[in-house]
Amino acid sequence: MIDYCLNAYNMPDLNLSAGKIIELAIKNNFASGNVWQNYLTHFIVNDENFFSLSCERRTPPDGTLESIAISDFAEFMKFFSFSRKWLENFESTNNESDSIICELSRKLADSDSPEKFYNHVTSFYANYGVGVFALNRAFKYYEGKIIPVKVDENIKLENLVGYEIQKAELTRNTEAFINGRPANNVLLYGDGGTGKSTSVKALLNKYFSQGLRVVEVYKHQFRDILKIAHKLRRRNYKFILFIDDLSFEENEIDYKFLKAIIEGGIETKPENILIYATSNRRHIVREVWKDRDDMEHKGDIHRSDTVEEKLSLASRFGIAINYSSPTRENYHDIVIELAKEAGLEIEREKLLYGADRWEIQHGGKTGRAARQYIDYLLGEK
Repeated sequence: MIDYCLNAYNMPDLNLSAGKIIELAIKNNFASGNVWQNYLTHFIVNDENFFSLSCERRTPPDGTLESIAISDFAEFMKFFSFSRKWLENFESTNNESDSIICELSRKLADSDSPEKFYNHVTSFYANYGVGVFALNRAFKYYEGKIIPVKVDENIKLENLVGYEIQKAELTRNTEAFINGRPANNVLLYGDGGTGKSTSVKALLNKYFSQGLRVVEVYKHQFRDILKIAHKLRRRNYKFILFIDDLSFEENEIDYKFLKAIIEGGIETKPENILIYATSNRRHIVREVWKDRDDMEHKGDIHRSDTVEEKLSLASRFGIAINYSSPTRENYHDIVIELAKEAGLEIEREKLLYGADRWEIQHGGKTGRAARQYIDYLLGEK
């Protein structure tokens, strides 16, 4: 066993069967080429320890610890040369199998010195990071852990037809954030099905390679957001805490926890975290007419103060971007563009006539309705 960086690493299981390693390779998207070397590389990429986390923060140990790491990588190179003939040229049917794991694996296998091996590993840590955040872009918080979730990597901002002003403002703020400039928390509000959540997913795909990650947080987890922030604050990534479909009913009070977290609590929010939320309501918290009554109501003498408290939540988002339902002309443009992307060859008048009938039966003129209509037509082919 390797005393890797003062026993920082837990060594991989070198006795796994070929079947187990292939199963792991397919599951984790590194099943191409020399799967044995990919397995070892997968271990290097995923093991979080003092050395790897220091390299992620671009402050790798120097002096004695650097020498120890290079010496240990010399031993690691011997594992790469082990004969695992049944794994060396495994062919996967996965079209995406040539992942960043495979790319790093080839570089490590071609290294002719421990120093080059060391440089490849530390460069990877600096560019991609280590552990679950290195290989995944979207996450959720579950039972005290941040776990990866699958996201459609084909969602692009350019596929969201219309809303150019909204996309430009969202992009400007996000680019400022990932480049270390001042940026704001963002509230995307407006009609359902207009592309609010899609815009955030598209941003993630666009800026993943620049260190952007998204952690989705649900309303019942607001009391845990500070715990989540503590897990993220020392990582060399930019995190968006994404709250989808944010709203509160009259008697819900969890919005108070969110207010303190966004701005105003005694503990400063980490600089590598922003909050992006979507809502169908401009002011998020449901307001009723009795909230406007200054007369005593259930012991609350100054009832209008309740209104101000509720409205102040939306004002804590530095940027509020409106996504309203498209006009009929814009709705038609969306349908035409989506049909073009899908390769549908349908007479324009027939396409738009069907689109108008579809939106009447399916919730109005929205990008979501347009997408559903095109999917319906594709299913009919």
